[in-house]
Parts: sequence; C-alpha cells; structure tokens
Amino acid sequence: MTIEKIISELEKFAPISYQEDYDNCGLITGNKFWEATAALLTLDCTEEVVDEALQKKCNLIVAHHPILFSGLRKITGASYIERTIIKAIKNDIAIYACHTNLDNVKLGVNKKIAEKLGLVDLEILLPKKNILKKLVTFVPPSHHQEVLTALFEAGAGNIGNYESCSFNSEGTGTFKGNSLSKPFLGKPHELSQEKEIRLETIFESINEKTLIRTLLKVHPYEEVAYDIYSLETDHMQVGSGMVGILTSEMDELSFLNHVKSTFKVPFIKHTQKTGKNIKKVAICGGSGQFLLKHALKTGANAFITSDFKYHQFFDVENGLLLIDTGHFESEQFTPEIFYEIIQKKFSTFAIHLSKINTNPVNYF
Repeated sequence: MTIEKIISELEKFAPISYQEDYDNCGLITGNKFWEATAALLTLDCTEEVVDEALQKKCNLIVAHHPILFSGLRKITGASYIERTIIKAIKNDIAIYACHTNLDNVKLGVNKKIAEKLGLVDLEILLPKKNILKKLVTFVPPSHHQEVLTALFEAGAGNIGNYESCSFNSEGTGTFKGNSLSKPFLGKPHELSQEKEIRLETIFESINEKTLIRTLLKVHPYEEVAYDIYSLETDHMQVGSGMVGILTSEMDELSFLNHVKSTFKVPFIKHTQKTGKNIKKVAICGGSGQFLLKHALKTGANAFITSDFKYHQFFDVENGLLLIDTGHFESEQFTPEIFYEIIQKKFSTFAIHLSKINTNPVNYF
C-alpha cells in the first residue's frame, strides 16, 4: 500500500482546503508513491520521534503540527527543525501534517476533546464562511433526475444532517443554434422554446471541479448553461472551536477537577470562579484566544483552551470560567483521531502511537 492511500483517507476526513492561511498542512518530506511500511502518529515531529520511527520501522510519520510553517533558507542542522528534516530525508521517512484542517472539521480535534469531557449536543463555535457555493443549471425534464442524481453522487446537496438537497422549478428556455450546432432539442437556425427545469443545489467549493465535470458529462445539451454563486452562509460543519452540554451540571470546583483529570495535568490556570454551576462548555484545542467573545456570546459557563496571555485573562470580566490547560495538553488526544481514521480503512496496516512526550513546556 502506498503512502498516498493513507493520505487520501486523512484528507477525506479533513480536507487540506480547510486549513488556515498561515498553515502548512500536507506532505512535508518524502514521496507519496512510496510503499508504506508502517505509520507513527504524533502531535509533533522532532528528532526523537524520527528515531522512534526508525526503531519501529515506520517510513511515515503523521503529525498534527507541521515541522515547517515557513520556508527554510538553509538546512545545516543549526536548529531542531533542520536536524529533524535532515534525519527524515536521509532515512526516507515521509512526514505528513494534518493541523488546522483537522481543527476545523466537526469530527476533528474539538470533537475528540468533547468526547473526553463527556459533552453532548455539539456545535461549531465559529463556523466558517465562504466555503459553500450554489450551482444553478437548466435541464430538460427527460434528463432532470439523471443529472440531479449524478450531482448528488459527486458531492452536491449536503446541508448539515441532510443530503440530496435541491430546489427545482419549471420554466421555458430559448435558444437558436448556428450552422455548426447539434442541438439536443430543436434545429439549427430555428428559435427553440423548450420546457426546462431550473435545478439549484449547494456544494462545498473544494468539490467544484468534480461537480462541473460531472454536470458536463451527464447533461444532454451540447452547450450546458450553468451559474456558480459564492455564498456567505455559515458552514455549520466546518469552523473553529466547539460548544456542548454536560449531561449533568457541576459546581465549578468539581468541574475544575474533572478538567484536570481528563487532561491528566497536576494543575491548570483559570480565571476567578463566577459562582455559577457549569452546564454549557466551549472548547478549542490549541490557541483559542480569538474565540473568547464567541464563547461568551453562546452563554457558555466555561471555556477550555490554551495560550492565553496575562492581560487576556482580564478580558473575561467574570463572564465565564476560563481554563487554560496548556497547548500540548489540550491537543494530546489528536493522534487517537489519526489512529481511528487509518485503522478503520486499513485494519491490517501497522500503526503506532508515539511514546515520545514532545511537550516543550515543563512544570516544577
């Protein structure tokens, strides 16, 4: 089995197009056409992790954080990044990063955290915009169902928990072909007025090329008329953070202990207690400062994330209980997601969860 097949499954789950602009997801070293020997799953890729991959005969490392966020001008081994890249290349080890694209899918990083905390009724905290588009085309009644079915199979028509969504209305289309035309209906040089169905359906922008190819293939007209509209509609399945409900509300001290136990930490940073019980909880794996105002708007009683600076703690203004678990701690469950994706598709393929603690922050 090639590395490409594993990457394909990861990207079906978390499309690369969902990554943030600053990110560098995807294959960082190696060749996707290599035969995969085994995979090592980790939060970060370091020299020690590459050594572990060698020991376990893995030629693929799947990491959450990219080892490269920006280009290298020199590769001399002067930094841990350069040494890690050199070691991976010298030993034919592919490094693949699945970062903010995995953060942004509803079943990704934050869903895993929610599972660990026991949250239900989950919703994206800050849905992404400008991901959805609408296709409008015009089809003769004889081919309406065939075209509609093909578009659905190509990925159109999905809205939240619903699929095969479309709107269809009848009307009259007009056209007149020239001497080179071969019209499906009517004759060249004659103005035709034909019954047509206006077909409208929604799709994700990443599927646009596939959808258009499908439309042109199944549509009976020689020249297919269609329109593509960009939508500002929130995509409720893609975005930052998550908010959910505890099955049983807790007082703040019990909840703080629950968080410490879940994230396996001896202590956590938090704002002063609000005096209210915890029922609704907002979460964001990694750095979630930018989501504070959105967490407050939801009426969440607590917000769990990391990397808040001193002065940012004041911004909470007793609106909720802010809990900073630490960056590594908040994302420590991410390799489990990689394991589940690969194991589900390739049950006999060798997968290893890294034993290396890559957390650069230590506590005394």
